[in-house]
Amino acid sequence: MGSLSIWHWIVVIAVVLLLYGRGKISDLMGDVAQGIKAFKKGMKDDETAMDNKPLDPVKSIDHNSASSTPARSDVGSKA
Repeated sequence: MGSLSIWHWIVVIAVVLLLYGRGKISDLMGDVAQGIKAFKKGMKDDETAMDNKPLDPVKSIDHNSASSTPARSDVGSKA
């Protein structure tokens, strides 16, 4: 009872075609295809832009060096 048979799908498709017509559905599918093409083109352009971008040098922090400010003694205490 939970699954839809082929006859259910045929009725649903017939109702959709009657309501929207063949022209609107084909226009909608054309718009979807153009959107997918634009998305793929944008992804391709983004990848080529990342390939051409020079890499920034890696920044690191030296934790072993002595700091110039005096250490605080009240850090972590509940005052």
